[in-house]
Amino acid sequence: MRTIELALSGILSAFALAIPLLFKGWLQFVIPTVGYSATLASHVPVMISIIAGPQVAALTGLASTLGFLATLGPVVAARAATHILFGVVTALAVKRGFSFNKAIFLIALPLHSIPEGLVVIPFGVPLYGAFINIVGGSIHHIIDAVISIIILRTAKPVLKSFRLLELKT
Repeated sequence: MRTIELALSGILSAFALAIPLLFKGWLQFVIPTVGYSATLASHVPVMISIIAGPQVAALTGLASTLGFLATLGPVVAARAATHILFGVVTALAVKRGFSFNKAIFLIALPLHSIPEGLVVIPFGVPLYGAFINIVGGSIHHIIDAVISIIILRTAKPVLKSFRLLELKT
């Protein structure tokens, strides 16, 4: 891992931890009976980490998991652990030539929302709750993907100067 990737991993991991801690209660929608929550921008650090590669995505996804474990407990933390899966696989796709936009919607969306819905079932959430998690997670993913695309387009000159990004959108 290059120094810039390590630094970016630290910064994005800090954001992934901070978002659930700072946004708890006011930029967050929670349905506790089905293990569903949506915290605005909580996927953005993982989505941005995709451009830096699978290792950075994995570390940022782990930080996101820890942030949600600390704020909303094990069910939501289990859902957040799916950020590791979608981040790593999507980073590999981008590394192999997929455009970020295409990868974030065609690869990351199903790898994010479906496991997030299924992972709540072992915690006793009924099937309708799993469905709520899949649909709600999909909507939340799309909103955060748009935020991520805007941030990456804005930061593109800086990221290119660090030779971090050959971003195809």
